[in-house]
Amino acid sequence: MNKDKGIYLAILLLTTLLLTFSKDAISDRGQNIDIQSYDKFLSNYTYPFEVYTYSFSSQGKDMKVAYMYLRPKKPQMGFVTLLHGKNFNGAYWEETAKFLHEKGFGILIPDQIGFGKSSKPVDYQYTFEVLSHNTKRLLEFLKIQSTHVIGHSMGGMLGSRFALLYPELTRHLILVNPIGLENYLLYSEYKDVDFFYRKESKLTSADIISYQKKYYYDGKWNEEYAKFANPLIGLMNGPDWKELAKISARVYDMIFTGSVIEDFPYFQIPVTLVLGTRDRTGPGRNWMKPNINYELGRYDKLGNKVKNYNSKIEVIELKNIGHAPQIEDFGRFRKVLEGIIKQK
Repeated sequence: MNKDKGIYLAILLLTTLLLTFSKDAISDRGQNIDIQSYDKFLSNYTYPFEVYTYSFSSQGKDMKVAYMYLRPKKPQMGFVTLLHGKNFNGAYWEETAKFLHEKGFGILIPDQIGFGKSSKPVDYQYTFEVLSHNTKRLLEFLKIQSTHVIGHSMGGMLGSRFALLYPELTRHLILVNPIGLENYLLYSEYKDVDFFYRKESKLTSADIISYQKKYYYDGKWNEEYAKFANPLIGLMNGPDWKELAKISARVYDMIFTGSVIEDFPYFQIPVTLVLGTRDRTGPGRNWMKPNINYELGRYDKLGNKVKNYNSKIEVIELKNIGHAPQIEDFGRFRKVLEGIIKQK
């Protein structure tokens, strides 16, 4: 009897330890985050709204842009185009899209070429000019004559280039913690596509989570944050990552060589900057040029620097918010966004 009791207690202890370990793994990394696996088109990943495709030709290739499209509830409000960042696809704009749609706006959320459910050519010249042109063609296809543009992170660089190329299509540019508020190659060494391919090829789910915890969420992690990391981790765990890593490397090259900040004085449309001031995203930080005494990614200081380029740009700072305000604290972000759209 004592022997049976001892075995029972041992099994109970082992079960408790296993459950504790599983709970810790889930709370730290997000539920089931390590077992996600997606093909390059996120075929089994469900978007929050119906996904359409626009077929066209670019650089001699047949392309498809996947996009979500919500008709305006109040046609006089016009459209808002939401541009995603490098580590995301259009789906993470869900809450923002719902909020703006309820206000009456039509919503367009494209996955850029190389991202999400859109075509992913490896041998493609990825530039902000090309992606802007593709977005313009989509707007023309949908007969959208003008749009408010909201761009986050890399989408902010794209939105900036789009607004500079097509001011007649841009009613208002809203940049949410955009990268590109500094010309990174003034401070960091140039690294070629091969460098970034090697870097991306070694990427792990732990790397992705660690990066987002540090720069997005103040060291915190939960199921909501994990939900938005899952697509990228699933792609990395999927069958096409070697191909996607090559695309990612080309996108990095676009970010470093496609500086937009010098063109900010030439904006012809209203521009608002929404900056989470805790953000320290600074591409190139780990390979700075010798004898450079400059800290990249000080979003608590970048607002004033941008005003020096163009004093007409409105800067709204969100204290103690990181790189993704619309995810980290949608309530605060929504209030800011509501104030912006009421002005325009």
